[in-house]
Amino acid sequence: MRLLLRSNTGEFSLTKDLVGYDPIPPYAILSHTWREGEEVTFGDLMDGTGKNKTGYNKIQFCGQQAERDGLRYFWVDTCCINKSNHVELQEAINSMFRWYQNAAKCYVYLSDVSTAKRKVGDESLKFTWEPAFRASRWFTRGWTLQELLAPTLVEFFSQERKKLGDRRLLKQQIREITGIPDAALEGAPLSQFSDKERFRWIQCRHTKVEEDKAYSLLGIFDVEMPLRYGEGSASAFKRLEEEIEKLNKCLRDLRLTDPRDDKKRIEDTKGGLLEDSYHWILENSDFQQWRDDPQSRLLWIKGDPGKGKTMLLCGIANELTDSTTNTALLSYFFFQATDSRINSATAVLRGLLYMLVYQQPSLVSHIRKKHDHAGKALFEDANAWVALSEIFSDVLRDPSLKDTYLMVDALDECATGLPKLLDFIVQTSCVSARVKWIVSSRNWPNIEERIERAGQNVTLSLELNAASVSTAVQFYIRHRVDQLALEKSYKEKEKSAVLAHLTSNAYNTFLWVALVCQNLGDIPRWKVLAKLEAFPPGLDALYNRMMQHISSSDDADLCKRILALVAIVYRPVALSELTYLCEPLEDMADDLASVQQIVGLCGSFLTIRSGTVYFVHQSAKDFLCTKAVSDIFPNGMKEVHRAIFLRSLQVMSKTLRRDMYGVRALGYPADQVEEPDPDPLAASRYSCIYWIDHLSDWNHGCSAHDRVPLQDQGPVDNFLRTKYLYWLEALGLCKSMPKGVIAMAKLEKLMKGRADAAELTELVRDAHRFIMAHKWAIESSPLQVYVSALVFSPSSSLIKSHFKNEEPQWITIRPSIGDTWSSCFQTLEGHKHHVNSVAFSHDSTLLASGSIDKSIKIWDVNSGECVRTLEGHSQYVNSVALFRNSTLLASGSNDRTVKIWDGSSGKCVRTFEGHSAEVWSVALSEDSKWLASASSDRTVKIWDASGECLQSLEGHSGSVNSVAIAHNSTLLASGSYDKSVKIWDASSFKCLLSLERHSGSVSSVVFSHNSKLLASASDDRTVKIWDVSSGECLQSLKGHNSSVSSVVFLHGLKRLSSASIDGAIKIWDMASSECLQTLKGHGSCVRSVVFSQYLTRLASASDDKTVK
Repeated sequence: MRLLLRSNTGEFSLTKDLVGYDPIPPYAILSHTWREGEEVTFGDLMDGTGKNKTGYNKIQFCGQQAERDGLRYFWVDTCCINKSNHVELQEAINSMFRWYQNAAKCYVYLSDVSTAKRKVGDESLKFTWEPAFRASRWFTRGWTLQELLAPTLVEFFSQERKKLGDRRLLKQQIREITGIPDAALEGAPLSQFSDKERFRWIQCRHTKVEEDKAYSLLGIFDVEMPLRYGEGSASAFKRLEEEIEKLNKCLRDLRLTDPRDDKKRIEDTKGGLLEDSYHWILENSDFQQWRDDPQSRLLWIKGDPGKGKTMLLCGIANELTDSTTNTALLSYFFFQATDSRINSATAVLRGLLYMLVYQQPSLVSHIRKKHDHAGKALFEDANAWVALSEIFSDVLRDPSLKDTYLMVDALDECATGLPKLLDFIVQTSCVSARVKWIVSSRNWPNIEERIERAGQNVTLSLELNAASVSTAVQFYIRHRVDQLALEKSYKEKEKSAVLAHLTSNAYNTFLWVALVCQNLGDIPRWKVLAKLEAFPPGLDALYNRMMQHISSSDDADLCKRILALVAIVYRPVALSELTYLCEPLEDMADDLASVQQIVGLCGSFLTIRSGTVYFVHQSAKDFLCTKAVSDIFPNGMKEVHRAIFLRSLQVMSKTLRRDMYGVRALGYPADQVEEPDPDPLAASRYSCIYWIDHLSDWNHGCSAHDRVPLQDQGPVDNFLRTKYLYWLEALGLCKSMPKGVIAMAKLEKLMKGRADAAELTELVRDAHRFIMAHKWAIESSPLQVYVSALVFSPSSSLIKSHFKNEEPQWITIRPSIGDTWSSCFQTLEGHKHHVNSVAFSHDSTLLASGSIDKSIKIWDVNSGECVRTLEGHSQYVNSVALFRNSTLLASGSNDRTVKIWDGSSGKCVRTFEGHSAEVWSVALSEDSKWLASASSDRTVKIWDASGECLQSLEGHSGSVNSVAIAHNSTLLASGSYDKSVKIWDASSFKCLLSLERHSGSVSSVVFSHNSKLLASASDDRTVKIWDVSSGECLQSLKGHNSSVSSVVFLHGLKRLSSASIDGAIKIWDMASSECLQTLKGHGSCVRSVVFSQYLTRLASASDDKTVK
């Protein structure tokens, strides 16, 4: 945008076009209605003409009024936009709302409203101009709607330049004129008003150009779209509605939870927020330093369990909201370890972003850049953290971002991704003085260690502020005792006794007070005095007392079973799930009210919210799993896992069937399926997702006698033969197909070495292949499990055979699939261009791939999910290698660098520079302490882990295409465009042998596991095997129709595999030199092949953009 600057002589000049991160000074902005031919244009201002136009008076007015208000700069639409420049006009219209929103003041000049008839000092005639104001043309124009709502301060002026009042003062008149509600006129986020209501605001307004009626709403709905003058009003509104739907879908997909609802739930659950219980912190010097010092951007509030950290943050949130209305943004998030929705690092970013976008809608543009392409998967797939952290960083760097407060409570309850979240908070606390963080947690050393890395952090310890906390607890005690006295009709004697006991035993712990008062609420008034001493001081002592109470009750066994089950499940279970998982409750499946009462007998350890059972506090679960193990797990945790597994099989066998949701349409998309009421999966949802996990936890370390479920004709065998397809459908409906894939891999692993279950082992292997082959189809449309999944499975498939009756009979011509499953176990798709390199982690759980699209992807081998995308190279990635610990990764690129990456955070931790041309290959020593890189600059460089180049090996006369390090780390080998292979001593770095039998460029070299043999692949279409000690060529393998691009030994199998530009992968017998098998499936050149000894599988990378 350009701004106008008024000189001392009254002349006006334009600033340069302020774009990107150019600082924009405070400015005023003019709102008015145009008169054709009378407005001063950009061209007029540049030519020095236009002073005789009527519109020039408005520019003078705006400049003079801005000067009176202490503003040097101002903006007028007629002359600050070059409307002859179509690109500039497009950008201006899409940015107009934001320009008005960011203005210090907006002056509305009403040329048709006069104050001339008003008599000075005559208050009775104060609003003689009001009829003209109500009839003003300004309220009928389309563009003035956003000019009314966007700015923080709007002032109205008459044609005589007299101030009539501001939007706040004239709110009633404006509401009556426009029908716009007070909240919108007071500056509430427009996103809180429905689309229908916002469209209604424009109905009685008009624009000169018909399309402008739609374009004038872009800012009102916070969307952008290209302008197409001439398309007509209907087309413009249709496109606008499409953009609005995209925005709404983005926000729906982003919303995992609304932290405002979580805050209210927490406050309600804890009996309301008392100002006296948190007000002390506002006077605390540490808090004030964080609040007032621009350099103090991170406040860590730490304290032991139950000290009131959560309610303290609720109170701070309220105070910041009240003190910064419309001037700053506040976003917060409350962790809860027992709720899988809100216990991960990714969930925090989603929650914080959701609140920020609600308050400053323009920030959604940072999310939509990626969401418009990726959809909901952006927030849910394995790359969600990387994508969200990048989006969040962009938001915090946005020049338009207001002062922002970010709060995260209970970091210690982050179950997934805490280290990377802490690192992210520390890093972003240094981004801008406009952004401040508050976090809270228990006194955990691992949290303290990372937070201490922030140079300007402030720590507030509740233990070091014991006196203030004690006073706050006393306020809380008096409040709760007053409530009890009212509810239980205490007399003064009971009330005083309760107050005294709580005061002397609370030990500054809010949670202790809350739990005791909850128990007292169930005790008759006449028993209170006798029971008081039963509540000992300290949380652990109180939990012990609660366990003793349970143990002495008539329902002790049932309560303990429920506590054990809730303590061990992978996520909180709904009451409907609990009834089937806990056998004694099964008869109450239709009486959830009774189940709720039974849960209430569990000694205040548990609470129920929205029909789901949670622990009342994380410390309650910690107590049961550490100090009450013998009480709730008398036969060990394995026995509870066994019970959950068996009950899960029973409930699934009882409830699962074809077309659970009555969808009927076989291709109906999963994301459009609506959950019926009642939900047929309500009882079995948990079981569907976690039954194999509980089987695995039970099976681990069990004797053969205990493994009955994994025998032929056992319950698992029977379930797979009769319910497997229905289970897959249920997984699709639950949107949990990735977990199902991992579960089947875990089940196949459990079956290894089971001599007593040969048939089940084959069935599980086939079932695993089935889900791997068809997971995408079932995930997209669950009923495809009965159509495409069966039709496109081989005739020998056991699952296909067992469910033959489910195949559609209307398919008369069936595709020729073959008798057996393809050699290709799974295909990994995600790269946008050729994949050059692939590598397994040491434990074979991960796979890394590098591509021409400049990215590196890390894949979960079991699920096939991409867990991380690494971006940072500026050119093609040619080679990847994983460190032995599987957390670090090395890559070589056309940008002449070698980069070391932290696979868990996705960050580049080091960049090695030194090559003068493309890096084609990287290799790691067995202990990962040093690495080698090969380059077009004809050298091999040796680096230590810090990035220091230890040696540069020279000797090749052409590009070095490949480098390998022997498993014993004593030798290196390099293959070159000069047709030679060189073997180097890894200590002296001298060339020991130069092998020259290839007639073409050498593309790949690899050592055997015992380091005695070396294989090389060449453009001459051969693979040669060499004796490392003598340099003798032992074998030459021929059979490829084009250049051989990669070669690998299959350790333990006495075989070797090679990949070729001809698209084939060959398996060779090293004893006979015969090709045992040719694998085909890639649609283009195969660039890389690697072997996993652990999995006995090959992985290949291809120009067809896939990894197989």
